[in-house]
Amino acid sequence: MANRTFTLKEAQDLLPVMESLLRQATDGKKRGEEIDAQFQQVNARIMMHGGLSLDIVPLARLRAERDKLNQTIADTLAEITAMGVQIKDLDIGLLDFPCVVDGKVVLLCWKLGEETITHWHGTDEGFAGRKLITDKIANAGRSRRKIN
Repeated sequence: MANRTFTLKEAQDLLPVMESLLRQATDGKKRGEEIDAQFQQVNARIMMHGGLSLDIVPLARLRAERDKLNQTIADTLAEITAMGVQIKDLDIGLLDFPCVVDGKVVLLCWKLGEETITHWHGTDEGFAGRKLITDKIANAGRSRRKIN
């Protein structure tokens, strides 16, 4: 379903699912970054002391946790993409929903934390080119069509 297009209503209806998936991915990414910082601290201590005797078990657990988080993030992002939604920026939770307006694809733009989809932009624009949704955009794509 990677070539799916959405009406505004269809995209809005998916927001609770998208929010849950994005939160799972962003929370996992943050925790993975915390684990990476812990490994960097261990590496720095080893370098400063010219080597250390380490209890490897807690480090192995951290590495397993990080590996599991990375897999969960990858699976979550794949699930979002499989639904036809484009992931633009995981750090801020930015998603685009392709929508056909007058035979042309535009992107309904949503950012984690926004209650509804209120903006759109062209495929060659980006977040900086966001415009408020007009009636034309809101009423477009009443029937699902595949992008060719």
